Amino acid sequence: MITAQHTSEFLRQRTDDSPRTSAAEAALSRRSVRKFTETPVSEALIQELLTLVGRAPSAFNVQPWRFVVVRDPALRQALQGAAYNQPQVGNAPIVIAIYSDMEDAVAHVEEIVNPGLDAAKTADTVAMLRRTFGGMTNEERASWGNAQSNIALGYLLLLAETEGLATSPMLGFQPDQVKDILGIPASATVTALIALGWPDEEGYASYRHDIQRVASFR
Repeated sequence: MITAQHTSEFLRQRTDDSPRTSAAEAALSRRSVRKFTETPVSEALIQELLTLVGRAPSAFNVQPWRFVVVRDPALRQALQGAAYNQPQVGNAPIVIAIYSDMEDAVAHVEEIVNPGLDAAKTADTVAMLRRTFGGMTNEERASWGNAQSNIALGYLLLLAETEGLATSPMLGFQPDQVKDILGIPASATVTALIALGWPDEEGYASYRHDIQRVASFR
């Protein structure tokens, strides 16, 4: 289990060993990159990255997101075919599939309850969660979980940028083929594929709306 102490120690270590780009700088600099160097991304860095991604918020703390980290070249080539032959899937050193598995989350609902609660509160919370999700159709649960998993996707893209890693998130793929290739449960929803590695191009300069175009202040 990742504890608050573990996270604090990890952040202190990262500050000492290799300072990150700030979140604000990462938000301004991030671009989708489709060409990557052959320099490997360490297992330790991926573990640390996903540990932080796991801190993303989710309603009721359900955390329905799951990750498949794909390094194997043959699997990446198979995924490239399922992703309409987008080249970044094959040439990135890592492809991460994010998917939402609400059936797993609901089946193990006790795992998401804060262990600091007393027995009565724990029982009430578990019962409430089972009522809430039991009252949804499979499609409603899947849609709800996918929306939550998109929060983790945003965290992943930003946190990768703070480490100097480049990413290319994709929604262009055939979900059933991705599930078959990676052994993802049929009931799950594949949220995105993300090509990840050290960049070998700058990517396109980003253009975004002015804040006045997308926000109102009242």
